Amino acid sequence: MSDLSEAPWQDDLFAELKRADIRQLPYVPDAGHAHVLIRAHQDPHIKPVVLTTEEEGIALAAGAWLGGERSVQLMQSSGVGNCLNMLTLISNCRFPFATIITMRGEWAEFNNWQNPMGRATQASLELMGVAVHRCDRPEEVGPTVGAALHAAFMGGDAVAVLLSQKLIGRKAW
Repeated sequence: MSDLSEAPWQDDLFAELKRADIRQLPYVPDAGHAHVLIRAHQDPHIKPVVLTTEEEGIALAAGAWLGGERSVQLMQSSGVGNCLNMLTLISNCRFPFATIITMRGEWAEFNNWQNPMGRATQASLELMGVAVHRCDRPEEVGPTVGAALHAAFMGGDAVAVLLSQKLIGRKAW
């Protein structure tokens, strides 16, 4: 379990989810999102939804929007590759989409299997029409997530926020 008292940028991220009235939070379990997921599971107004694979979250976002709710998908950069074909649903069906992605394959990576998708994440999303913003420092998280959610739900855009591996911290195994 994450210590909820020592996570200021994660609290900023969660506050932006609340401010944007996010009701559904689809995710594939990831340690980088643990703090936000703990908070979401404790919040009666947000429904965390465990996915079996990341592309299911895009379909869930479409259904949430059609049902009058807002969804933000949490995933790791390695899951972006699983979503590429499904991202066409966003442009074809014209619904807002927001995702917050914890990066792997960057700073202090110990698992070389993470490196290829870590290098390809931003370009892959951009090629599929998703606007990408990146956070490398704690003070960037709240404002960047807030702006991304505004662009998605007020502007109808597809937006991703990448949380750098340096921000999240070195994985310890």
